[in-house]
Amino acid sequence: MIIHSVAIVLKRFPYSETSIIARCFVRGMGKVSFIVHGAHRKKSPMGAYFQPINCLDLVYYFKESRDLQTISKAAFSNNWSVIPTDLKKISYAMALIELTDKCLTDHDAHPDLYDELVRTLKRIDQEEKQLNLAYWFYQYQLLKHLGFKPDFSQAELDFVPLPNPYAGPNSKVVFDHFQQNQTGMQTGLRITAQDRKAISDYLNTRLGIHFDGIRNLKSLQILREMVVA
Repeated sequence: MIIHSVAIVLKRFPYSETSIIARCFVRGMGKVSFIVHGAHRKKSPMGAYFQPINCLDLVYYFKESRDLQTISKAAFSNNWSVIPTDLKKISYAMALIELTDKCLTDHDAHPDLYDELVRTLKRIDQEEKQLNLAYWFYQYQLLKHLGFKPDFSQAELDFVPLPNPYAGPNSKVVFDHFQQNQTGMQTGLRITAQDRKAISDYLNTRLGIHFDGIRNLKSLQILREMVVA
């Protein structure tokens, strides 16, 4: 079966001297792994296409019995103008990609979450301030779209105590925006250190309950070490 779809590259691995394996979030099919023949050859454009964070327009051959699908054609569907040259933006973008890769399962389509990821990457690329709000909003949306929408009245989940989401002076306002499907980035809201801790601890705890190994993601550790605003 030949499929035409947009996709976001999540990860790539060497496969042979000339080929790679690329794991992608395909809008209409969820997480799919591809063998990309010739991607390591110097004159092949495929190596440039299949880099994490890249948004692609793909034509590929799909066979359900295969673990690795085959690429026919690839082209960029979006180009990032700032992310590749800005360390802070790269860190946020890679955290989004790693988080998505960790939480998705193979061949389980989530087109609304795909669209949300593209919108969030665009915000990271275009905005200069309060990128943490864009990142937290995506974490909230990921939980919601995967069937784990936060219930802020809960004090514990699966026998794990939940941090107080309203422990910061403005954290309740932030979560109120999220529940209204808004990032809050254009409101001029001041995010304090207490807010950052309350929001991050709450979302990461919920994610950690539902998805193993979230707190050990390398990109998230880098984000924690950065001064974010």
